[in-house]
Amino acid sequence: MRRKVGKVILLILVGLLLVTIVFTGCSKSKEVEKVKIGLLKLTSSAPIFIGIEKGFFKEEGLNLDIEWFEAAQPIAVATASNQVDIGATGITASLFNMVGSGQSLMIVADKGREHTGYSSSAILVRKDLWEQGIRKIEDLKGKRVGITQTGSTFHYMIGRLLEEKGLTLNDVEIVSLGKIGALMASLQSGQVDAVILNEPNISKVESAGYGKILSQVGDVMDYQTSAIFFSPKLVKDKSIGIKFLKGYIKSTRYYYDAVLNLKDGKVVPGTNYNEVINIIANYTGVPVEDVKSGLPYLDRDGKLLSPDIQTQIDWYVGHKMIDKPINSSQVVNAEMWETALKELK
Repeated sequence: MRRKVGKVILLILVGLLLVTIVFTGCSKSKEVEKVKIGLLKLTSSAPIFIGIEKGFFKEEGLNLDIEWFEAAQPIAVATASNQVDIGATGITASLFNMVGSGQSLMIVADKGREHTGYSSSAILVRKDLWEQGIRKIEDLKGKRVGITQTGSTFHYMIGRLLEEKGLTLNDVEIVSLGKIGALMASLQSGQVDAVILNEPNISKVESAGYGKILSQVGDVMDYQTSAIFFSPKLVKDKSIGIKFLKGYIKSTRYYYDAVLNLKDGKVVPGTNYNEVINIIANYTGVPVEDVKSGLPYLDRDGKLLSPDIQTQIDWYVGHKMIDKPINSSQVVNAEMWETALKELK
């Protein structure tokens, strides 16, 4: 009798164990969702790197699968066609043209912006011209200014900077040079008089001694340079979108507190400064010292500077770089970010 009771108890225990294993396995498979994100190896992608390393996305049940790209435009195309779920890149005229032509993707959060007090992008002039008295944006009239390409963020920045100082793009000669390296080489060789550059390249040029900063872009205007985009598929899957944004907000807060705190008008290292610098260096392959000189501003909660998107659209339309005018509501969706923020508070 005792043996039979023992066998029954043993069978019950084994059954319970199997049920637990199966239930746990099912729960895990339901909890963890794979999400593909398209990235460039840039410092402004820091919150994504941090979120992966610190487990912020996994806390929300997401496993981020990075697909690396070499340029911004292919990321936008891949996002609009659902080849990646999330794109993280710059906002350009070509993006707005895609939306105007019927392709669908949504800007949902900040990934980098120009902001007063932070070095992100700047216009630099040749040192010899600086020594000759070229010290202001207004002094660029009649000069050759290098940008990457027509309709790029650099094109937008130089256009807006000139306009803020009473000039227009017609007052300078714009030279499209394609790549950042070509901008730096052309400034050094004297083929152009000034260029728009971002960090850490600004610091490299100044250190090398052949260029001087005329103006930081953020000191003249606030500008949403880069953003997080959701694919049409992810826009519909609000549950996954909100989970990602919750992880992303945790990450932007960690980034901000580590590297963007201001004290007496100067950026001072936070508690996790060295950790964040090393994470960025590991993912981008950029030397630690270069990372330190090129830390872009992001809103602490990853909040998009939404009104600026319409400002950009209107500017591109006015300069005939967008084929069909669109409204920012066609390309901006802040609802999921707002929901994510509320759920975290």
